[in-house]
Amino acid sequence: MTRFTQAELEAARDRLVPDVVADGLRVLFCGINPGLMTAATGHHFARPGNRFWPVLHLSGFTPRLLKPAEQGELPGYGLGITNVVARATARADELSAEEYREGGRLLEQKVTALKPRWLAVVGVTAYRAAFDDRKAAVGPQERLIGDTRVWVLPNPSGLNAHWTTATMAQEFARLRAAAQD
Repeated sequence: MTRFTQAELEAARDRLVPDVVADGLRVLFCGINPGLMTAATGHHFARPGNRFWPVLHLSGFTPRLLKPAEQGELPGYGLGITNVVARATARADELSAEEYREGGRLLEQKVTALKPRWLAVVGVTAYRAAFDDRKAAVGPQERLIGDTRVWVLPNPSGLNAHWTTATMAQEFARLRAAAQD
């Protein structure tokens, strides 16, 4: 993995990380916002402690463990990645309530255009803030965006100690099974 200086990571705050999307995906995964490592590399969930890629594989979404640099393979599996908020930060708590609300509005537009079968928001706090749904919990939601169903997944950040890799993989696998129907 490429090592970045703190100055290089800070400079990455202004970089936009392109979505990995296509029309008609089975699942569009939606992170909170890019971290500085993601912004520096241009690869989603690039921070070494982030468990997204291992959980994606363990849950059966991918046949092998992909590296962040291999994110371009996801549409071939019917999967994609976007974010609620495009701005890169060191921590998600640097985002304002207004950024989350605006991100939720823009995400609805994106989902309406792309028409994935499922939108999977990774992080219940981000989902609650973006869609003003204080009671949302991990799992399928009642909300529909057009014909797209919504599922909230646990945040795969290494900072989320409430969920282990194994329990996250179980929840991701529940979504995978639902997305097969």
